[in-house]
Amino acid sequence: MVYRTLKNNTKVSEVGLGCEHLQGKSFETIKPIIDYALDHKVNIFDVFMSEPEVRTNIGKILKGRRDKAIIQGHIGSAWKDGQYSRSRDIEECKFFFEDLLNRLQTDYIDIGMIHYVDTEEDYNSVFDTEIIKYALELKERGIIRAVGLSSHNPIVAKKAVKTGFIDVLMFSINPAYDILPEDTDIMKMFEKETFENDDLHGMNRSREELYKACEALGVSITVMKGLAGGTLLKEETSPFGVALTPSQCINYSLNRPAVVSVLVGCASCDEIEKALEFERASDEEKDYSVILSKTAKFSMKGRCMYCNHCLPCPSKINIAEVNKFLDLATISDRVPETIEEHYISMDTHGSDCIACGNCESNCPFEVEIIEKMKKAKEVFGI
Repeated sequence: MVYRTLKNNTKVSEVGLGCEHLQGKSFETIKPIIDYALDHKVNIFDVFMSEPEVRTNIGKILKGRRDKAIIQGHIGSAWKDGQYSRSRDIEECKFFFEDLLNRLQTDYIDIGMIHYVDTEEDYNSVFDTEIIKYALELKERGIIRAVGLSSHNPIVAKKAVKTGFIDVLMFSINPAYDILPEDTDIMKMFEKETFENDDLHGMNRSREELYKACEALGVSITVMKGLAGGTLLKEETSPFGVALTPSQCINYSLNRPAVVSVLVGCASCDEIEKALEFERASDEEKDYSVILSKTAKFSMKGRCMYCNHCLPCPSKINIAEVNKFLDLATISDRVPETIEEHYISMDTHGSDCIACGNCESNCPFEVEIIEKMKKAKEVFGI
């Protein structure tokens, strides 16, 4: 298992577990699933569910090994009248967050995730109220180790990230969602008809800008809906007309700037194992560019998708990383110091390019890589 680092230096597995499918199942059913995940070095779990029994069961399973799990617990996920609901009432938020702590038998949550902020109204109901103050107070007291926020809307998510209060963003990322307009209703994201639209051409700029803003600001992204609810895994439901594999979907998300983990919703050990095949897959098996570069709706001609399909490079330049840092450096008038430091610390740089052209002949997105290497040298001085 490969681990990536959150802003607070916490190490999280790049493949995590979304626990929503464990709700409604017995202790005896879900214990082997969580055990399997932990035994295979998965350490990050999203627990957004407010239903009491699943919280209690997860708490029993983690007893004695709480330190093995990085938990995303949600502020604003409530259980009322026997069903899940989203709440912005501060007293309800406090009650159900404390309920989460009690049922998980813990005195802290690793990532306190402000739940499901998708509209301007949602944003105001969090950042203009006691809710953000409550989250920050929990962090100050050590009850949560990082402040998070979950969203499906790139405009609202970027606004939240720019407040400086958010350490971790949980966001819905996959190649299908990345071509949709930012105002697409979440329920429509699962319908194939949503993608039968002639106006869809290439990546949504708002999403791309969100990922880059998170990277520049040091905000980590954990991914939900990485498989688009399974629709990308079947030819008949995939908007690309071709089925992708879990490894291709996971690799796509992990190659977006700032992403640290893809939390796959699994209901069985077999499903976890299919997700974990990513860790053993070859570069060819992980390669999503083969499909996306041939799809008109995902036309990304001339824009680096950080897939490293351009390699090998005789100068051993990590071309995708150079391009990523170059993209991040050019989103503002002044190159962020952290981006410059990351670039300079690389073993090879744009200046090492010998302009052989091998990379450009390999690139499925027709990126002018030689020019980009020259630009990186110009921007960073090396």
